[in-house]
This record gives sequence, C-alpha cells and structure tokens, in this order.
Amino acid sequence: MRGTFAQGGRALIHYHGTPAGGTRLDALRFLTGRHALIPYPSPIELPGVAEVCQSFVLDNGAFTVWRQGGQLDVEGYTRWVDDWARHPGLDWALIPDVIDGDEDANDRHIEQWPTNLPGVPVWHYHESLERLYRLASTWRTVALGSSGKWRTPGTPAWWKRTGEVMATVCDSRGRPRCRLHGLRMLDPKIFSRLPLASADSTNAAVNSGSVQRFGMYCPPTAGQRAEVIASRIESHNSAPLWEPDAQIELPFILPGGFQDETQ
Repeated sequence: MRGTFAQGGRALIHYHGTPAGGTRLDALRFLTGRHALIPYPSPIELPGVAEVCQSFVLDNGAFTVWRQGGQLDVEGYTRWVDDWARHPGLDWALIPDVIDGDEDANDRHIEQWPTNLPGVPVWHYHESLERLYRLASTWRTVALGSSGKWRTPGTPAWWKRTGEVMATVCDSRGRPRCRLHGLRMLDPKIFSRLPLASADSTNAAVNSGSVQRFGMYCPPTAGQRAEVIASRIESHNSAPLWEPDAQIELPFILPGGFQDETQ
C-alpha cells in the first residue's frame, strides 16, 4: 500500500499537493491510494481525491495569497471545511493564517476557528519560539511553515533555525511534544532528518511536466512522471527523533524561557 513501509509500524504521511499534472484521468491514477493536500483556491480535484485517496487534508490557501497577493477568504474557507468535515477521508484542515503576519493576528484566527472542525494551527519560522512552545503544548498537531528570512527550506540559515525549532518543541531525548507537519518539506533530504508525522509539497505535481529531468527514458505522460517522483519520495521515512548535527549552533534555552533572535 502506498504511503506505508514493508516493515510496518510508524510511517511518515506523504501529502502530495494538487492540482496534479496531466489530464484529470492522469491525476486520479496518480493519486489513487495516496494522501493528498487540496488548496482552497484550486479545489477542482477534491471530489476525485475523496474517492481514491487514503486520506486528504485541506489547505487554506495562505501560501497562494503570500505569493500572488490578495486576501484570504476566511468565511468561505471555513464553510468549505465544514462541508467536508464529516467525510471519513479528511484528516484535518489548516487553520487560516497569514504568512509573514504578526502573532496576534494568527492567534485570533485560531481563537475564531470553530471547535467542531478538525483544525491544525500553523507556526511560522519568523515567529517567536514562545508561541511555538505554547502551540505544541496545547494542540495535538502543529504545522511548521517556513517564512521570513527562513522562507526557503533546506538552506543553511533554515537548518540553523530548524535547530532552534526542534530544541524548543522536542524533549531532552529528541521526541516532539506533539505531532509535527512540515509545510513544503516533502523532500527526503529534509524530512528524513526531522521527527515529522507528516509533510507536504507540490513536487510531484509541478515537476511531472519537466521532461528534461528524466532524460531519454522519460515516461510518456505527466501522470506517469508524477508517479515516479512520488514513489521515490515515499520510499523514505522521517526520523524517529531529533538528533542535532554538531555543526548547528543551538541557542541556550533556560527552563521555562527562550532565547529568540527573531525580535
């Protein structure tokens, strides 16, 4: 079964972002048996995903707003989530957030989120470690979103900040205090080093259109190319514990307090 490992037991949930490339039939074939992320601005594949995927999550579209401008339709998104909240395949929905926004505004979004809907709050890399600790101590799952000067996952600066994040959210044995979801972190070079419960990216959908990356043995359709990319990703698992590299300089964090360089 896709998204699991032959040995059984713990496995990272790999959520593939949509819309997928190729025809709608290509997309359905690619997504069958997988896990998907459906963005509110592009929900065209949700009915098919709900039929063929193992599970799915709903994305509020904040990343699209961040890149393209505009304003998040919080009321419309909340109604959309409510329409799908009782579907057995829905795992959760990202609570509305503002990337590069201030903490008070994002906390208000969390406070206003209906308690009957399966929501997951987002902590952004430019926000304080105090807020991360508070969310991790309150919520079963917290999503980690790259932002600010750490907007690009995998850079040296991003890994240094990630060391601070993990020192805050994990105990002395490297075990996270809650389940962690990595936004735009579905890259084996990233998630294999982090104790994530799940991660997402549009890697398979976006790069399925790149014929050059496959060379002379390129699969003929976008759906088949997406299948190859996703299968390579899904052959890797996340780390069971956080084990900081010696090269990462971690801040000294006092019990009950934090050293944060973002302010």
